[in-house]
Amino acid sequence: MAPKPIAVVTGGAGFIGSHMVDLLLERGFAVRVIDSLVGGRERNLEHHGDNADLACEWRDIRGVAGGDALFREARYVFHFAGIGDIVPSIEQPVEYMEVNIQGTVKVLEAARAAGVEKFVYAASSSCYGLADTPTAEDHPIAPQYPYGLSKNQGEQACFHWRKVYDMAVNSVRIFNAYGTRSRTSGAYGAVFGVFLKQKLEGKPFTVVGDGTQRRDFLYVTDVAEAFLAAAETERVGEVWNLGAGNPQSVSRLVELLGGEVVYIPKRPGEPDCTWADITKITTELGWEPKVSFEQGVEKILAEIDYWREAPLWEPDSIAKATETWFKHLSDDGDQPGIA
Repeated sequence: MAPKPIAVVTGGAGFIGSHMVDLLLERGFAVRVIDSLVGGRERNLEHHGDNADLACEWRDIRGVAGGDALFREARYVFHFAGIGDIVPSIEQPVEYMEVNIQGTVKVLEAARAAGVEKFVYAASSSCYGLADTPTAEDHPIAPQYPYGLSKNQGEQACFHWRKVYDMAVNSVRIFNAYGTRSRTSGAYGAVFGVFLKQKLEGKPFTVVGDGTQRRDFLYVTDVAEAFLAAAETERVGEVWNLGAGNPQSVSRLVELLGGEVVYIPKRPGEPDCTWADITKITTELGWEPKVSFEQGVEKILAEIDYWREAPLWEPDSIAKATETWFKHLSDDGDQPGIA
């Protein structure tokens, strides 16, 4: 019996990474995970039990080097490991550059030494900044904060390794992934985690601005499918935008979740709409989203207890947590009061 193909998933205990692990195991891969458990959780993989096809190492990607045994004989590397969120990136830019850029370089070198067939990088639509919509891959790059900058520079490193070392690299720029196992702790961030905890506690949803802003939400299992397609294609050196191509308003999310609302000030540097032009990825990879927004929200609500230990964010704590955001990204440097 032929040995199973091997895939490495960095950040494999995280939100998207753990769903990538699920898909790869389902498709007959032996999977190796590296995760520092700063953002990831062992709980996200515990449903695999003692599956002999899954091996996990809890360590930082910055400690990876060429010749690292984890990457030996790997066919694919899916690089999700990194740190996210806007405010911490403004407060700790050096950490973001070290993890998201230097960490990526370390993983690239390990993958290069192992001779992997394909390296797929998880990039971010934040590289586009305040973009025209729908946003195509050739849109100008204009990140608004250090997180967006670091993710784009990580992508540049990947394509530099393609140019200099002829590595088979592709990059997928994720717009607004959502779904089960999304992060429950740490900094104020993604709207789903904030809202789900508020719902559990019977608190009003803190809607930024007037709720008409739209986000190109894509369910996490569809994200994983797209990454596998980006690995299995013969195409190399490509960038694809990844979203549902059907942006939804925050007000629509509130409607589906059900609850009261309190409005908080709109934040500088945030687009009114994110909207991926997915023509390239659907045409070139034959991928398309399968889970509707309504179905995705229903799946999350069925597992809402996952967010029970998440921090509760309310208007006052959000205002305090985003002081740095307003200070550094506002044109006038002033923070407006809570309306």
